[in-house]
Amino acid sequence: MLNNLRKPTGFALIATIIAAQIIFCDAAAAADKLLTEAVNFTGTLTYLASRVPGFILLAVRNGETAFAGFGSINDKGGKEPDADTMFRIGSVSKVFCGEVLASMVLDGGVRLTDRLQDRLGYDVTLPEKAGHPIRLIDLVTQASGLPREVPRAEGPTNDPFGTNTKQAQIANLKTDPLLFAPGTAALYSNYGFDLLGAAMANAGGKPYADLLKERVLDPLGMKDTVFNPRPGDESRLMQGHDFDRSPMPAVHTPTSIECAGGLHTTANDMARWMKWHLDRFATTDRELRLLDHAAYLYRDGLASVFGLDDAGPMDAMGLGWVINMPAGNRPLILQKSGGLQGNFAYLAIAPTRGIAAFFLMNAFNVGGFNAAVAATNGLIGELAPPQAHFRNSGSSP
Repeated sequence: MLNNLRKPTGFALIATIIAAQIIFCDAAAAADKLLTEAVNFTGTLTYLASRVPGFILLAVRNGETAFAGFGSINDKGGKEPDADTMFRIGSVSKVFCGEVLASMVLDGGVRLTDRLQDRLGYDVTLPEKAGHPIRLIDLVTQASGLPREVPRAEGPTNDPFGTNTKQAQIANLKTDPLLFAPGTAALYSNYGFDLLGAAMANAGGKPYADLLKERVLDPLGMKDTVFNPRPGDESRLMQGHDFDRSPMPAVHTPTSIECAGGLHTTANDMARWMKWHLDRFATTDRELRLLDHAAYLYRDGLASVFGLDDAGPMDAMGLGWVINMPAGNRPLILQKSGGLQGNFAYLAIAPTRGIAAFFLMNAFNVGGFNAAVAATNGLIGELAPPQAHFRNSGSSP
């Protein structure tokens, strides 16, 4: 009898895993059964192919949410990721920073074309090149001309970002670090977003963390989106892993990197934020979404572009968003990737089609990341209604 029992192999094993995930996700009561099925199937294949310790895939369509979690949140026999698991999103934090900037522009507190010199509040004369000053719009569209990182002493393993200080930034700004005239090219720069966060805090008269909380997080009830986990959060924190799969420590996020890459969040909170972005015809925050979703810098005409094509060639830049124009089955996508302390994250929103997706893997795995990006974009392409649907229904695309 025992010899006649069949163990699932190949696609049968995949089907077994998918079935288990569907049972788990049904507890979340997603009404869009196709969305649930697609997220579980895509998530299963991506998780198995990437071989990472833990993986999360989340998608939102027509106000419905589907979530799938795979593997374990840590190496100590941790539980499977769920929608309340907390994780770092790295540079996906930049698009939250862009929304805060949009909110401040809408209030009239700052202008996109303001010079950084007039908003930063540092006791230093900022460099210019070819008559081009650094403006806020240059920082948020990765066109500042600043290097990728603030040149500084290497920090200890348990506090690697602690040496990124105001003093280190000022010291470098005095050396004329610009690599090109601001606004004429694009180079991925965490340094630029570090300064953007400082400038918004100075202009807003309060810490950037308070601006983000008041303008973005609290209105949507995003209570689990924080820069540093609170007492009691440790048991649900996703443990990151380096390229060799060795565990990486959960380190402190200093104020200096909050705008560039400091946030922790959960799938539940991300779903709230994604739904806000997709609700583009709502009366509430209509102007804010218009500002936040617009393209401000096009690739056409730039002297060079570096560091912005990891999820497909950048066609334009928004307020932190990398914008990919429609191509084939893929609709217009606003996207942002992130990687910090052993976690890779990717967020893609197709606002004209009403669908968004996000994934998190808790290991640095370049091949796995690229495959997951392709799978996530493919999921959006397959589930996004075609343009003909909007024409036939009388709605605008």
